[in-house]
Amino acid sequence: MPELPEVETIARTLAPAVIGRTIAGIELIYRPLLRTGSRRRLDALTGSRLLSVRRRGKMLLISCEGGRALVFHLKMTGQFLFAKSSEPRDKHIRLIIRFDDGRNELRFRDVRKFGFLLCLAGEPESACAELGGLGPEPLEMGLAEFAAILKAHRGRIKSILLDQRRIAGIGNIYADEMLFDARIHPQTPASSLRTPAVDRLYGSMRQILTLAIAGKGSTLRDYRDAEGNEGSFQESHKVYGRTGEPCATCGTPIRMKRIGGRSSHYCPRCQRQKTRRA
Repeated sequence: MPELPEVETIARTLAPAVIGRTIAGIELIYRPLLRTGSRRRLDALTGSRLLSVRRRGKMLLISCEGGRALVFHLKMTGQFLFAKSSEPRDKHIRLIIRFDDGRNELRFRDVRKFGFLLCLAGEPESACAELGGLGPEPLEMGLAEFAAILKAHRGRIKSILLDQRRIAGIGNIYADEMLFDARIHPQTPASSLRTPAVDRLYGSMRQILTLAIAGKGSTLRDYRDAEGNEGSFQESHKVYGRTGEPCATCGTPIRMKRIGGRSSHYCPRCQRQKTRRA
């Protein structure tokens, strides 16, 4: 599933290609894609100019004239691509946005059909629970706020990092990478982390996400940016998807364990799990 760096990259590459253009029509091919808002509200966007494209958590927000917005969640296989209207569509195209300049059209493609669209009237964060319930952005929060979130929760640190209500945008890939960088076992209770470990994890979170954005995300299978390009940060992964391979730091084979129903990759030596004393 595209995470913060991938969705941020899509927003940055999509924005210059659509901002200022006027919608000539929206074709909803796969009706279940539209989770919030009516078909009539979607059609009412015809004639509206696109004002901005931004990311919130793992969601992409496209603001339109008249205080309206389209919010996309890409889930596992959602993609945006531009094409001439004369170009054939493949069977996985779920929605098409046409523009009045006729240069090209924006197509939303989703093989697994898990992605969804919200068509909102009003400020997006207050207009829907999906956005309103998100936690703070990891690259915008300070160390004190981050430490307070961890201190307040006794759950495993990996699960806390993935909880979008606590911190928005982090997914499996980057949680594994930042925990390795901070030398913290993924099953460590969040509230048990002492100040030096919290400081390391905060720094690792900011560094890993910043580097991943600079690398335009990680392409493991389906992810592409809005220009059709793959990311490169997968080449820098230290633990994610490397089960059985030697740790880049100590040479110990990387392990994978299911934590909270999600795969977690870690080095058993660099990320030793501390046991409580009797």
